[in-house]
Amino acid sequence: MLKDRTAIVGIGQTRFAKHLEESEKALACRAVLAALADAGIEPHEVDALASYTMEETDEVELAKAIGAGDVTFFSRIGFGGGGSCATVAHLAMAVATGQASVGVAWRSRKRGSGKRPWTNTAQQLPTPAQWTRPFGLLRPADEIGMLARRYMHEYGATRDHLFNVALACRNRANQNPDAIMYDRPLTREMYMDARWISEPLCLYDNCLETDGALACVVVSAERARDCRTKPVYLHSVAQGLPAQHHGMVNYWNDDPLTGPAWAAARQLWKTADFGPEDVDVAQIYDAFTPLIPLSLEGYGFCGRGEGAAWTEGGALELGGRLPINTGGGGLSEGYVHGFNLINEGVKQLRGSSTAQVPDAGTCLVTAGEGVPTSALLLRA
Repeated sequence: MLKDRTAIVGIGQTRFAKHLEESEKALACRAVLAALADAGIEPHEVDALASYTMEETDEVELAKAIGAGDVTFFSRIGFGGGGSCATVAHLAMAVATGQASVGVAWRSRKRGSGKRPWTNTAQQLPTPAQWTRPFGLLRPADEIGMLARRYMHEYGATRDHLFNVALACRNRANQNPDAIMYDRPLTREMYMDARWISEPLCLYDNCLETDGALACVVVSAERARDCRTKPVYLHSVAQGLPAQHHGMVNYWNDDPLTGPAWAAARQLWKTADFGPEDVDVAQIYDAFTPLIPLSLEGYGFCGRGEGAAWTEGGALELGGRLPINTGGGGLSEGYVHGFNLINEGVKQLRGSSTAQVPDAGTCLVTAGEGVPTSALLLRA
């Protein structure tokens, strides 16, 4: 069992912006060194590394640049935003089983100033994309837009429900000086009048395009007690790939709206000492607003088809039933494939968030819904 045997003891990040001059490698090194300094651990002690398959900076280059010692465990997780929490989960398994003692997970990305992956027409389409892109589902926004339309049709979700999500994230970003949208409030009128990106998704239903990097440090629970910062324990971890999955659109599932969150959640709660009703704050992957109600259902906060209505009455705001994305999330803080949600979860349980939930002791962090995903249950 991995329950509470490891902890996150250091977090670090660069600033977020639409364009940063430094390379992805330089940004990665800055974030990793900041996380190690936060933990009070020297770079030469790092012996485990985990990141995404989409990461441009490989393990060899990062290890050399930061001055790591011998690395005895390294892994990469696929599926973009679905891999965020899994990077930390892999480190937890490595540390808990004695494969390593100090693990670092990171993500560095120049998406704000870089190219969009789907614009490369010279590359042969992977098999799933051959069933979507030739017929107009070119971008992730198009695929999620189709799921959102079906969700609206079947369960009565409206754009006002999606606005509830966008507003909650923007309100928290307005409290966070590091967020790209720190000084930019959002109103219902602005939301309803915004241009379409892929109907029914408007501009504010889509995540930001961001340059930046983040990292965190994982050690054993025993070592965590001697680190510089308050440890945040990894209570439960999970990945989820449902049967007959087809990325984003879930064409072959019996119910396309029952996505990977449901598979991850079953594993996550199975090994936990508490349930959804005991979660004080959540950092839920928000590349697109419809992913929040779908994830609320998948992780058991409400019943099937109830996620949209669950957002009503300020449920996602501070003081609501489940405050979410308290740094602003991918919609309003910065979009770095969800890694900022991990760091924000740590801040909440340390008591250092810019939008602190009083006495927060438990936090759910999720990776991308719609693709093979992962999740963490954090405990103070």
